[in-house]
Amino acid sequence: MGEENIFRMMSDFYIELEKSEVRHLFPADMEGASKKSAAFFVTVLGGPPLYFEKYGPPRMRARHLPFEIDERARQVWLGCFQRILEGADVKYQFPMQYLESFKEFLDNFSAWMVNKA
Repeated sequence: MGEENIFRMMSDFYIELEKSEVRHLFPADMEGASKKSAAFFVTVLGGPPLYFEKYGPPRMRARHLPFEIDERARQVWLGCFQRILEGADVKYQFPMQYLESFKEFLDNFSAWMVNKA
């Protein structure tokens, strides 16, 4: 799907997050946050280690510990991603043969970020 499409997908995702009840968990600069996330997802989706090159080791759980993330916040986050992934094959040239495994990754990744009962 290429880096450009991943960056566009994450920009759209952060626009969706801005409208959500978990907006308070994200920095004021949502555009910058989307680019940082996109760098991470480029690597997750098989591209070069952009996040590592720019920000160092991802250590995503440690980076998210300062924020209280409960199951409700996780579900809102996942819901935002689900909406963005609708039609992802057309919007972002997301290879459909990998979409279900990507959704499974998001489910597992988001469960790992939960740090509050």
